[in-house]
Amino acid sequence: MLKKLLEEIPNKVRDLLGIIVEVNLNTSKGKDFLEILVEPYPHPVSYKGEYHYRTGSTKQVLKGAALDAFLLKKYGLHWDGAPIPQLSPDHLEAKAFTLFTKKAVQSKRLGDEILLESRDSLLRKLHLFEGSYLKRASVLLFREDPEDFVTGAFIKIGFFRTDADLLYQDEIHGNLFKQVDKTLDLLLTKYMKAYIGYAGIQRIEQYLFPVPALREALLNAVVHKDYASGILVQISVYEDKVIIWNPGRLPEELTLDLLQKKHPSIPYNPLVAAAFFRAGYIEAWGRGIEKINRECNLAGVAKPDYNYEFAGLMITFKTDIEEKTPRKMPRKMPGKTPGKTPGKTPLQILLILSDQPTLTIPEIAKMIKKSDSATERAIRKLREADLIKRIGPAKGGYWEIIRKEKD
Repeated sequence: MLKKLLEEIPNKVRDLLGIIVEVNLNTSKGKDFLEILVEPYPHPVSYKGEYHYRTGSTKQVLKGAALDAFLLKKYGLHWDGAPIPQLSPDHLEAKAFTLFTKKAVQSKRLGDEILLESRDSLLRKLHLFEGSYLKRASVLLFREDPEDFVTGAFIKIGFFRTDADLLYQDEIHGNLFKQVDKTLDLLLTKYMKAYIGYAGIQRIEQYLFPVPALREALLNAVVHKDYASGILVQISVYEDKVIIWNPGRLPEELTLDLLQKKHPSIPYNPLVAAAFFRAGYIEAWGRGIEKINRECNLAGVAKPDYNYEFAGLMITFKTDIEEKTPRKMPRKMPGKTPGKTPGKTPLQILLILSDQPTLTIPEIAKMIKKSDSATERAIRKLREADLIKRIGPAKGGYWEIIRKEKD
């Protein structure tokens, strides 16, 4: 009987679970017994329609987005390559195609002829069709509101005084190209200060962190995000740091250490990455993190911290603000003032509000050593000059600096 089981058990386990086990016949204290050895398997095991895996000492059942990702990988597919029924090229956004083709021609990664191609032809050139079905990537790249199909496909950015003190925030929606462009613009015009210095008679404006590095980190978050998670990209801006987090997954072949060295490009969303490459936003050589570190080194700031402990990749740019902003260096004023230039008191208030937008008029008056009425008149001048506006009520609201477009 035992000898028969030696042959049957491995076959039954293989047929039922799809794994190989070793069965040995042993003897102890004059009695025979069977020993079944099961090696740890690196992937979930299927049993009666469910996939099971072990975490530590407990067994888990693979469900939801994790099951979806596993099954796609099992068949050599990616999330952004799965087809979506009942979606046609007519459901996509004309402006998104115009933006893409313009940038692709400018980058010289596609020829001028794509400007005349139909939507259907362009989508096929980008491999965004699966038979007669459009793939998920087409929604992210060319849909006016990708959230109709993909939960959490947007970016949230907020300015924090402390971790628990959020001063103001924005949400950026639209196709991924638009999200990247608008988010970077908001970072540079609303959330981050530029500081003014001089090299001889030349005026130099400088941010705390190099713009190319921030742009690369933002692109990394958008292109490599795990969109199946339903979680948005989150950017937290402080006086002395910027944190960019996305629910992305590192490829199994890479670690955080390897990610900062020369490595092959292994995009989590290959179709999204290919479109961003064609549009000239990214390279296709796995040099994103290396480029971030190099730009920080050239700008004389520390390379960012990379953390993969919070269910995603977090990139933190941080600096000593006192070292980057000498006391004699004035803050950059937000835009140009139409008409007459405000006097000393309004400009002083503008500088204060750029740092502390939640201050009340009595608090501002105390800081500049003026009466409440004089302070109120100065603020009125700033509002009439369209340099500031009040957001929310007198209590609980804040002042927003209006930044004009450069001439």
